[in-house]
Amino acid sequence: MENTVANAEKYFGQFCTLMASYARKTAKLRDKSDLLVKQLIDYANTENPELRSTMKNFAEELAKVQDYRQAEVERLEMKVVEPLKRYGVQLKQTQAEIKRFNKVRNNEIKQLEKLERLRQKSPSDRHTLSQAESNVHKASVDASRTTQQLEETIDEFQKQKLKDIQKIFSDFVTIEMVFHAKALEVYSSAFQNLDNYDFERDMEDFRAKIHIASGNYDARPMSATHPSSTLPWSANSQSVRSTLQRQEDSEEDSEENIVQDFSNPEYAQIRR
Repeated sequence: MENTVANAEKYFGQFCTLMASYARKTAKLRDKSDLLVKQLIDYANTENPELRSTMKNFAEELAKVQDYRQAEVERLEMKVVEPLKRYGVQLKQTQAEIKRFNKVRNNEIKQLEKLERLRQKSPSDRHTLSQAESNVHKASVDASRTTQQLEETIDEFQKQKLKDIQKIFSDFVTIEMVFHAKALEVYSSAFQNLDNYDFERDMEDFRAKIHIASGNYDARPMSATHPSSTLPWSANSQSVRSTLQRQEDSEEDSEENIVQDFSNPEYAQIRR
């Protein structure tokens, strides 16, 4: 029973720390990607029409992925990290039950040893022997009752632990599959957008500007595939706005969250 609880304390504590770190690093990857989206937006506004439109669309797709990654982080914390953290309280309660059982068992052993000493020292003192035998009987009854309660407690603990470990990591795999499935769909669209980029049109526009500067070319501007893309692009999509907002929040919020390490009485500090 003690080994069962000790192993749970050791490994669930490690799982909690590692999964919290996993979620934290995923959040950091989201933050870096948010920064990349912002840089893509800034860069797009410095380029020629075709590339500007292409980079705008690419930034929007990348921002969508970060929305999915944000949902991934929130689900990891709610369905994986939090259930593991709750085991800290449950483990302490089970350890208290084992400690109580050990106390009762030690009392039974103590009473038996006392009775044996009396039998050897004062075999004719029936009153004292009778009192000692009564104490032994009472201690044995308490030990028997406490043993049964502890067996039931450990049995329930083990059953719940097995169910929880299955659910926690099933949820983890489901969260990852959902994110990667959605991300693959968006990345495929982003790749197609980049693959369709016609750099020749931008080169025509670029050459036209060079000739305009030297006075050897018609000053009329070249038309773009997407007319509106000739204007500086602003962050008008929902995904891009949420990406930029997350970046601002990340810069303002530098507080550290605490994640429990069950194998240590202190808590391991983990930054979000």
